[in-house]
Amino acid sequence: MSDFLNEKKLIFNKIKEYDSIIILRHIKPDGDCLGASLGLRQILRDSFPNKRILSIGKMKSNYLDFLGKEDEDVSEEEYKNSLIIVVDTATKDRIDNNNFDLGKETIKIDHHIPVEDYADVNYVRIDIPATCAIIVDFYVTFKDELVLSEAASRYLYVGIITDTGRFRYRGVSAKLLRLASVLLDKGIDIENIYSNLYIKAPEDLKLTAYIYKHFKVTPNGVAYFMMSKKVQNKFGVTNETASSLVNVLEGIRGSLIWIFFIQNKEKIYRVRLRSRFVSVVEIAKKYRGGGHLQASGATVLNKKEIKQLLIDADDALRDFKNNNQGIY
Repeated sequence: MSDFLNEKKLIFNKIKEYDSIIILRHIKPDGDCLGASLGLRQILRDSFPNKRILSIGKMKSNYLDFLGKEDEDVSEEEYKNSLIIVVDTATKDRIDNNNFDLGKETIKIDHHIPVEDYADVNYVRIDIPATCAIIVDFYVTFKDELVLSEAASRYLYVGIITDTGRFRYRGVSAKLLRLASVLLDKGIDIENIYSNLYIKAPEDLKLTAYIYKHFKVTPNGVAYFMMSKKVQNKFGVTNETASSLVNVLEGIRGSLIWIFFIQNKEKIYRVRLRSRFVSVVEIAKKYRGGGHLQASGATVLNKKEIKQLLIDADDALRDFKNNNQGIY
């Protein structure tokens, strides 16, 4: 496999071949997808100043505003003459751009469990826990020809720390920390980054207190909270902010799975599933979703599905506890 060298060479040759490159990412952007898109854009702009390199996305995430803006969308004709690179997006239907298929050639760069090979070149590294780290590894492979600036390093570091829970999740390895050190060597201000990620508005903290007071637990320990529109309106928070609070329920003894149900439309809930040790991705797939083994998303259409998903999660946690006595 030689550390995927052949795949990386193929992608690098495509990048050198095209004068116009458009980078896309998934809907409802998180730190990793936005960091990968902006970070790759910065590396390619610094390395190939005569090329036109764009990062385009429609949906925004307010908590990532400190990273800066993406580019304005362009004409369909420009897509047709461009190499399209999609980062951090497992399936085609999650791409935040309807013009993906117009590209002259397409590349997928991702770290999720492979579900769909939707591009001409599909470069998936499930051994690396963040797409931003894949980008850093790509830079290291071709560092004699690529430029990594402080600005690019900042984007990529944000993606790595947000997708690894600040280096707390199981996918963190010595290799990942070495890749992160490449970014730290560029002099990024990590205090500024963490301040932007951790500082909360007063209404967010009040909602956190409300969650602690009103969350529920299934018979075998699945902690969950129903983030209805009524609750969101009461505390004046957006759907996005409400969704980001899922890990408020992390760390409850006995609750190795925790779930948020966030109401988007009448009776339709976006589900965020998180866990320690236990896999939740199969549960997510059963309800129109997917993701990582211990961090997945899904969608439920009614109260009956909410009830059944909780039963499925409770059964999974019961089985895990029966086979792993004494784990938290």
